[in-house]
Amino acid sequence: MGEYPYPPTWVKEALHAGLVIPAHPLALTPQRTLDERHQRALTHYYHAAGAGGIAVGVHTTQFEIRQHGLFRPVLELAIETVTACDRASGRQMVCVAGICGHTPQALAEARFARQAGYHAGLLSLGALGQATEDELLEHCRAVAHEIPLMGFYLQPAAGGRVLPLRFWRRFVEIPNVVAIKIASFNRYQTLDVMRAVAEAGRAPEIALYTGNDDHILLDLLTKVIISTHSGPVELRMVGGLLGQWAVWTRRAVETLEETRRLRTQDTLPAELLTRAVQLTEANAAVFDAVNGYAGCIPGIHEVLRRQGLLEFTGTLNPQERLSPGQTEEIERVIDAYPFLTDDEFVRSRLQDWL
Repeated sequence: MGEYPYPPTWVKEALHAGLVIPAHPLALTPQRTLDERHQRALTHYYHAAGAGGIAVGVHTTQFEIRQHGLFRPVLELAIETVTACDRASGRQMVCVAGICGHTPQALAEARFARQAGYHAGLLSLGALGQATEDELLEHCRAVAHEIPLMGFYLQPAAGGRVLPLRFWRRFVEIPNVVAIKIASFNRYQTLDVMRAVAEAGRAPEIALYTGNDDHILLDLLTKVIISTHSGPVELRMVGGLLGQWAVWTRRAVETLEETRRLRTQDTLPAELLTRAVQLTEANAAVFDAVNGYAGCIPGIHEVLRRQGLLEFTGTLNPQERLSPGQTEEIERVIDAYPFLTDDEFVRSRLQDWL
């Protein structure tokens, strides 16, 4: 087994500075084949909106792409489009590949992603639900020899499992863990990851990203101080890798810039705390929280369809669809909180992206 690979210095610096990283959806035709035109348009949208990265092959891209032979084509299409956008704009986007499955599959995906030009692998452990902690860590170390890792605490409702502090304390000792996406949707479990990073002394090396779509703004605004044997350690969520940021991405970029400015102040505007709750309410509609997230991906698709970025809201799984009343809920939050949307930004550029 070879050495651990590391991303370029600019990637590590960008991750630590804090990025908006949308979880990239999958554009399909009504026949449920890849819609390359709208898939490219989505990537153009995220780049033009100012997102610092994209994550492809993740939950929002639909894990089923692997069973449909779409994993490689979708990742190749994204990296090709990003490369063209980077060249035209003069800036670089960090590319994260979703890695999942048992070890042989995960190794093959990681190897391909790195060769294709992806900078890190977001490692899902959902397929290893019965594995012991030692087996999980052996799996993580093996994948880390193929690609730099972004750890991933995925909530059980989306296919993840509860991972204790002890696991994260050992996970962060893997040398090329460059970031962790915390998507536990749970305050206690979120703190477990932050404590593990602090106690391991790796806060300067591992960038923390919120994946808690129900707590985005408060995650970004909160300074956490962890007491360790070496003294207090200050940590922050510096950015987000979020399904919610797959929609209204221009607003997400503006919000992250705003929170970055406010981190130097001793007080926070009350309006921002109110907006945090409004964003959570909007996320509940898009993600279909009332139905246990059954319509999560179709909800994202519906918002993008309304903007013209997608034509079809369906997924590879015909049984996965908008829940009864979900469309009305999405309409309600759009009407109630138009300042969360970026419809005008999309409207003015859509034809160029298509």
